[in-house]
Amino acid sequence: MAKLLPDVVEFKAVDKEDGGLVGGKGANLGEMIQAGFPIPSGFIVTAPAYFKVIDLNELRPKIKTILSGLDHHHSASLNAASKKIKQLILRAKLPDDLAMMIIKAYLKLGRGDLNALVAVRSSATAEDLPGASFAGQQETYLNIKGEANLVQAVRHCWASLFEARAIFYRAEKGFDHFKVGIAVPVQKMIQSQVSGIMFTINPLTNDKNQLVIEAVYGLGEMIVQGAYTPDHYLVQKQTYKILQKQVNPQLKQLVRSAGGNQEIKVKKAWINQAKLTDGQIVALAKLGQSVQDHYFFPQDLEWALEQGKFYLVQSRPVTTINFDKPKAEIKLDPGLKPILKGEPASPGIAVGYPRLLKSAKEIGRLLAGEILVTEMTTPDFVPAMKKAAAIVTDK
Repeated sequence: MAKLLPDVVEFKAVDKEDGGLVGGKGANLGEMIQAGFPIPSGFIVTAPAYFKVIDLNELRPKIKTILSGLDHHHSASLNAASKKIKQLILRAKLPDDLAMMIIKAYLKLGRGDLNALVAVRSSATAEDLPGASFAGQQETYLNIKGEANLVQAVRHCWASLFEARAIFYRAEKGFDHFKVGIAVPVQKMIQSQVSGIMFTINPLTNDKNQLVIEAVYGLGEMIVQGAYTPDHYLVQKQTYKILQKQVNPQLKQLVRSAGGNQEIKVKKAWINQAKLTDGQIVALAKLGQSVQDHYFFPQDLEWALEQGKFYLVQSRPVTTINFDKPKAEIKLDPGLKPILKGEPASPGIAVGYPRLLKSAKEIGRLLAGEILVTEMTTPDFVPAMKKAAAIVTDK
């Protein structure tokens, strides 16, 4: 029998079995906080609350009409459908009792502070399942302050369930758009001096004995988006020996300012420094391994360092593990000379016509089998990635 939950619940009230009610992200936050991991406190606006708003405003038939016959491979049509659906959800009426529950939970989290800063995240009920990853498909809003802004951010998270990239991904994976709900975790904001991601398996080689940490100065949104080139640390799990320490210079960082989130210059003395000390790398690696031990499965984690303390802001199973036998090696003509060098994110060899795209708005120009060339990819490029033979970026 399914658990019955109110429309707004604290993290500690849910666990990993509640993904259908609070999404993968929400369920894992609850699971980890109950297990004693350093998770910033918070609450979740559940997926049933989202469906309640959809049905109260009679949006299902309207959304079905917009999606009916949609060719999700046609970028212009996909973006137009996304825009219409998001506008419907953003204009939907919120029941007074639901709005009041959100506000009361916010005030409790902030201990009565009307201007407490929170992170508002999206948690789809089909996300973070082994074999499928909805990471980056929906939106996250950092440093949200005030009751009205919080309620509006929740609306925007609901609407982001129908971002073009999210519609595309669900259609490709065969997920029914109305069997995927969205919950909204609201979490005490961590003003991180350093933040990043961590894989408790080497995601490139599938080596289960290695752990990868990537780190940037400031808030972690920029590393998730791929806007900054992070430090890269490779750790041997049994001994916690640091096998590789690649330090990349960072000129800017995203921080909280009086006017909201802002990119500022990194202090000159820090630009070429490692983001984490060796001791911090080992401590974080041990924390990541303890999370994997809890789940009995390799994890993809997001972490933040504030005032010398590590926090985990989310964890999901790694969905890219492939233990198939390696393909036959492709050998290049030794007479060929490279015209461009860089850091491989997913090493391999591909052949195709290069197609330069200045932004995600141009993805309709990419033909199947071409090489996607752009300044930086974001989740909005997902529909094009399916067609590309390879991807080359500046960042």
